[in-house]
Amino acid sequence: MKDKRKSSIGFPYAWNGIKEIAKTEHNFRIHLVATILTTIAGFIFRLSNVEWAIIVLTIGLVLMAEVTNSAIEKMIDYLKPEIHPSAKIIKDIAAGAVLITAVIAFIVALIIFLPKMDSIF
Repeated sequence: MKDKRKSSIGFPYAWNGIKEIAKTEHNFRIHLVATILTTIAGFIFRLSNVEWAIIVLTIGLVLMAEVTNSAIEKMIDYLKPEIHPSAKIIKDIAAGAVLITAVIAFIVALIIFLPKMDSIF
């Protein structure tokens, strides 16, 4: 019997993964809210094309880090459902990657938006 997944385009499966993480992961929803607020601010402050490119790339990195972190956490929970020190370290390292990207995103936002806010006030 032929596996239908192999013959299908992967987009529906990827979209299911995004819907699942949005439904089950609180931190991903927080990042989505930050994405929406940043996008609104970008329109209000009329970002240049280069600024938009930097913002979009930065948002993409944060969301990718969060998705990767969630996938790692779920895989560890599946492989090692009982509490184990090594499993905790793996999860902590993956969460650290998200923190690093979120801090960098915040710094990028300050660099781009603070001068624009300064000219308003």
